[in-house]
Amino acid sequence: MLVLKRVVSVGGIIVPQCTSLSVSCFSASHCLNSPKRHSPYSSVDSERYSSLVKSVMSVRVSSQTPETLQAEDEHIYGPVVKAQTTSSGPKMRGPKTLHPFLNCEETLNLEEPESGQPVRIALNRGQGRSSVPSVTRILQQTLSPDQIFYLERWKKRMIAELGEEGFKQYSLNLFRQGKLFHSAVEEVLTSGTPQNRNLSETPEYPPDVQGYMESISHILEDVGAVRAIESTVQHNALNYLGVADCVARYRGVLCVIDWKTSEKPKPFLRNTYDNPIQVAAYAGALNNDANYKYQVENGLIVVAYKDGSPGHAHKLSSELMLEYWKTWLVRLEEFTEQRSSHA
Repeated sequence: MLVLKRVVSVGGIIVPQCTSLSVSCFSASHCLNSPKRHSPYSSVDSERYSSLVKSVMSVRVSSQTPETLQAEDEHIYGPVVKAQTTSSGPKMRGPKTLHPFLNCEETLNLEEPESGQPVRIALNRGQGRSSVPSVTRILQQTLSPDQIFYLERWKKRMIAELGEEGFKQYSLNLFRQGKLFHSAVEEVLTSGTPQNRNLSETPEYPPDVQGYMESISHILEDVGAVRAIESTVQHNALNYLGVADCVARYRGVLCVIDWKTSEKPKPFLRNTYDNPIQVAAYAGALNNDANYKYQVENGLIVVAYKDGSPGHAHKLSSELMLEYWKTWLVRLEEFTEQRSSHA
């Protein structure tokens, strides 16, 4: 029995078929000696169809590569301008002079006894400080064009909604709430150690700051060993000053702490805009101020919310503080250049 297979095309689908043949005698010599099949194409007039064959064979289906396609697009539409990736954003220029963040002559004393009332050095402009610019003023006058644009847009939108007088009243209320909030925080921090504080029993706070205090109650539990509150710091070599909100330990680490209020959530450090630069400027001034016999390498920005939702504590490590210190030196140089050009 011999089984032969053949292939049949049905509707474009190739289907193999088997055929069984009964063979009584099969000889290889018979196949070899069988007459050669005559091809139907042997009688085709090749001369007649030569031009057609040449035209078909000369057609190139597609020899283009990604490189040739890109070159063709650039020729028609111009070269592609590639956008910068997020990681390789515009580089900030470094400061012309890298002043030290820490005072090399001052012994790094972080174990100084932390007892007694916190230091409070009031800002007195009458003692030769009238010409010394503040950190806040320097940052305000060296805002980037983008920062100025968004700030002005926000201001115009608020004026359109509240009117000129309404916006002034809104700004005054924000300032008043800020002072009340700082006073309330000071009262908590000077009332004893974190273990002795009972933040839940503080209904005497004004209604305007009650939500703020509730917002940061869980953060205040980790703040202790307060060394300074609302205290002036001055960098004589760089000629600037500021008032640091607080110097204390947060979870055991000595920090310059800045208290902020916000109507919008600020869950990430980048949401605090120039606040990290401000904290680094305060710490650098404190480290070079003879009134403080210790050095601070870390920072903390605490954001409180009026609705009482849990506030955010953004920690600034010593490495981050050094980076923001460099940015501060650049802003300080820009401010000095502005003053020189105006003079």
